[in-house]
Amino acid sequence: MFDRRALIVAAIALTAAPGLAAAAPVLGQPAPAFTALDAAGKRRSLAEFRGRTVVLEWTNNGCPYVQKHYNSGNMQALQKRATADGVVWLTIISSAPGFQGYLTGPQARRWKTSAGAHSSGVLLDPSGAVGRAYDAKATPHMFVIDKAGRLAYMGGIDDRPSSDPASLEGAKNYVAAALADLKAGRPVAEAASRPYGCAVKYATAE
Repeated sequence: MFDRRALIVAAIALTAAPGLAAAAPVLGQPAPAFTALDAAGKRRSLAEFRGRTVVLEWTNNGCPYVQKHYNSGNMQALQKRATADGVVWLTIISSAPGFQGYLTGPQARRWKTSAGAHSSGVLLDPSGAVGRAYDAKATPHMFVIDKAGRLAYMGGIDDRPSSDPASLEGAKNYVAAALADLKAGRPVAEAASRPYGCAVKYATAE
């Protein structure tokens, strides 16, 4: 069942950002383990959230696609609904120092406050280790991990690959749909989609 999905996801990953080589994680399999410092300097790990649904959101505050979702309040509203429902929402910054979107801990805390974000935490990944483990291609690139620690969704936040805020009208939000399916005990109907946005600004990015 998951072999076919994995092939689809691998094809999506290869076409999403040529030149960024990484093995794609596999749907239905354990999500890649990681540890990272949060914006307050505390070391966090995926393992500490075992037994809870987890959303990973890659972000870059200078990216117009990210700005579409934050300036409109769309991302914050989704975060608020998810966390109120017991979901752990981790926003991850994999921009390397000197690249667009890179933030220090204090800067990340100020950004989260000024944006009115409702994520559970902001994780700093300047080395790109976490991003590469997930083969994160874009900002925003979204992943949903189920309570058993398996990767249940990966891809774009919705079906409108545009930086225009007007494109939010009538968009299908894949993350919201995946969370609803998991809450209802159903398989995620659309478990993979093409991520869209700005390329993640890894240290080796050209």
